[in-house]
Amino acid sequence: MCGICGFTGNLPDSKEVLTRMMDRIKHRGPDSAGQFITDKAAWGFRRLSIIDLDHGSQPMFNEDNSIVIVFNGEIYNYKTLRQDLIAKGHVFRNNSDTEVLVHGYEEYGTDLPKYCRGMFAFMIYDANKDIAFGARDYFGIKPFYYSLVNGNLVFGSEIKSILEYPGYEKKVNTEALEEYLTFQYSVLPETFFKGIFKLPPAHSILFKDGEVDIQRYWEPDYDIDENVDFDELVDKIDAQMAESVETHMISDVEVGSLLSSGIDSSYIATISKADKTFTVGFDYDKFNEISYAKDLSEKIGTQNFSKLITEEEYWSVLPEIQYYMDEPLADASCVALYFVDQTAAEHVKVVLSGEGADEFFGGYNIYHEPVSLKGYQRLPRVLRRMIGKFAETVLPEGMRGRSFLMRGALDVEHRFIGNAKRFSVKERKRILKNATQAKSPWKLTKPFYDKVKHVDDTTKMQYIDMNFWLVGDILLKADKMSMRHSLETRVPFLDKEVYKLSKTIPTRYKLAGGTTKYALRKAAERHIPEATAMKKKLGFPVPITLWLKEDKYYNQVKEAFTSPAAKTFFNTDELVKMLDQHKNGKLDNSKKIWVVYMFLMWYDVYFVRENVAF
Repeated sequence: MCGICGFTGNLPDSKEVLTRMMDRIKHRGPDSAGQFITDKAAWGFRRLSIIDLDHGSQPMFNEDNSIVIVFNGEIYNYKTLRQDLIAKGHVFRNNSDTEVLVHGYEEYGTDLPKYCRGMFAFMIYDANKDIAFGARDYFGIKPFYYSLVNGNLVFGSEIKSILEYPGYEKKVNTEALEEYLTFQYSVLPETFFKGIFKLPPAHSILFKDGEVDIQRYWEPDYDIDENVDFDELVDKIDAQMAESVETHMISDVEVGSLLSSGIDSSYIATISKADKTFTVGFDYDKFNEISYAKDLSEKIGTQNFSKLITEEEYWSVLPEIQYYMDEPLADASCVALYFVDQTAAEHVKVVLSGEGADEFFGGYNIYHEPVSLKGYQRLPRVLRRMIGKFAETVLPEGMRGRSFLMRGALDVEHRFIGNAKRFSVKERKRILKNATQAKSPWKLTKPFYDKVKHVDDTTKMQYIDMNFWLVGDILLKADKMSMRHSLETRVPFLDKEVYKLSKTIPTRYKLAGGTTKYALRKAAERHIPEATAMKKKLGFPVPITLWLKEDKYYNQVKEAFTSPAAKTFFNTDELVKMLDQHKNGKLDNSKKIWVVYMFLMWYDVYFVRENVAF
C-alpha cells in the first residue's frame, strides 16, 4: 500500500515539484520514497512496505527500463500471474506484485487490468510509445485523481499532491457543492477542485499526444439464479468468503482485523483467525459497540484493542479529517474510522474490514422498501402521484407516514439515489446563494438504472449503491482514514470472485427471516454466535443529533453558519433557521446540518487557511 503521484512533460524544476507532491502524501508511505524523472515524465512513489519488504521499492522497471510503473494497492493473484508470465518467457528480478504489473503490461498491454484480482491504482510510462497508461480497480477501493495542466497529465493518490503542481489554479467547483448537498459526498467525475477529476472504478486512462482517453474495462452485471438451492448457496458463500479472506491475508507483515458488533466484520475477524482486532465506541450506551466486540474476541480467541472516543476528541479532529479526505464528506462515522485506524496502526500495518457486504449481499435496511411499498404501489400510478403530492404539500415535515406516502408514489428510479439523500433539489436551491448548472440527482442515476432494467427493485438499489454510495462514501473514508495513519485496509467482500457469486443470489434469499443479507448471515452463523449473525444493521452510530442540541456545539456550528465563508455560498438565514429548528426539537435536521458544516470545515482548511498541515 502506497502513495503515487507524477506528471508528464518536463519542468525546469521537475525534481523539486515532484518532491513537494510526494511530501504531501508521505503519510501513505512513510517507509521509503522513489522517483523517476526524464524529459518526458516524472513519477513519484511513497512506500508502505507490505510484500517483498527488501525488493519491492518503486518506481519499478522492465529489463531495459523502457517501462516504468508506480502502483498503489495489492494484486492478490500475483503469484498465479507471475507463473503464467514466466511461462511466456518474462524474467523477474523480485517477488513483488508490482513487477507482475510491469511484465503484465508488456504481455497484455492495455488489457492488463482485466487479469488482475485486487485493489489497485497504477500509472505506467511506456517510453517506446511515449504514452502514459493507468487504471483503477474494479470497485474503486483505491483512489486515483488526475488533471490536465498546460497540456500535461498530472495524477496522484490524493488531490493534495496535484495542488502542488505549478500552473494549477485552485477553484471551488460549485456544481460539485450543489450535488454534494443531496448525496453528502462528492458524486461528480470532476471533484470539488475545478479541473481535477476522479478516475471511475473499473476504468483505465491513456494519455498520448496531449489527449486523455478514459475507457471502461469491466462492467458489473447480474445473472440471478432463481433455481439455486438455499443450502447449496450458503455452502458456496461460506467457501468463497473463506477463500477470499485467505487470499487477502497474503502479506509479509502481520494482518489484524477491524471489529464492530455487526455481522460483516465479525465474520471476517473470525474466519481470518487474526490475532488482533480493533474497536471504537462513544461514551453513550446506544453508541458503544466495544462490549460486543470484546465478547466475540474472547469467544474466538483473539486480542481486542479498543478506544472510547470522547466528544471533545471527536470535534477537535474534524478539520484534520476534512484535510485528509481531500473533498468534503458528511458521513459522521468517518471520525470513528479515524480513531479505530489510529488504534490499529499502533499494532499492525494491515487490517481486514467488512466494506462491501451490504452492496453485494443486500444488507441495508432500506432494501426492504420495495417489499414494504408493494401493497401501496398496487394503486394506479396517477392516484399514487396525487397522494404523494398531497403528502408533500399539505402534511407537515416530520409527520409520521409522510415520507412513506411520498416515496411510494414514485418508482424506484425516481425515489432512490443511494443510501443517503439529504437536501432535495428544492431545498438545496433555497439555501444556496448562487444558482449552478448542477443536474437533478435522477439524471445522474438514470444511466445506471438503464443498465439494470431487467432486475427487481431491490437489486437495482444495490447496483445504485455499488456505483454511488460505496465509491463516493464508504471506500473513500476507508482509504483516506486508514492511510492517514499509514495503515493498509483490505476488504475481502469487495473481491471480483465474491462478486461473481453474489450477483447470482435471488432477492428472496437476501430479504428473508425478517432481516437483510439473509444468505450471508446463515453462512456467517456457522462461525459466529447466532445473535451476532442475525443482528440488525446499524451502521456506525454517532451521537451527532444529541450534540447539536447542546449549547457548546450549537454555538460552534452557528458561528460557522454565519461566517464570511458561509455567506459566500449560502443564504445564511436559512442555515440558522435549520439549526434552530433542530435545537428546539421541531425537526431532526442533524444530517443536513452536518452536510453544510463539513463543507465549511473543508473550505476553511483548503481555501481560508492556506498551506495548513496536520
